[in-house]
Amino acid sequence: MKAVEFYREHRVKLGVLLVTALLVFWLVVAFQRSFLLLGDPDPVAKAIGAGYLLLPCIGAWALIRELLFGAQTQRMARQLDSEGGLPVDDLPRTPAGRIVRSAADEAFPAYQAEVEADPENWRSWFRLSCAYDAAGDRKRARRAMRDAAKLHGQQRGADA
Repeated sequence: MKAVEFYREHRVKLGVLLVTALLVFWLVVAFQRSFLLLGDPDPVAKAIGAGYLLLPCIGAWALIRELLFGAQTQRMARQLDSEGGLPVDDLPRTPAGRIVRSAADEAFPAYQAEVEADPENWRSWFRLSCAYDAAGDRKRARRAMRDAAKLHGQQRGADA
């Protein structure tokens, strides 16, 4: 029973770990293959190796960027939780556990108004991101969270 509880508590982290491990494996293989091609005497193989080297570089950059974004989001969530500022998850759900879209849409204007009233507050942007996510707009949720992270970083820099 403890394994099930552990899985439920750390499900997202385990998923991130699995995807990260698979991507790192792919990066290692891609680097190896690109260096093999670069070592080939054929100029065409060298050109393909050089081009192929770009893919793992881009992949490594994206992986690091996303892991840092996730860590910063988690820090902001912990800080908001300690302050009692996380949005309450009381929206109705379908039998499958998904948030009812119409209920999320009804709750959304309050979070949008909070950001409009204080656009320099990272906490407002964080809550708006959660509202976008609940409403199913992941693209805007991510953008709002990036805005929250930017403002949070500026605040931390000013506090230091």
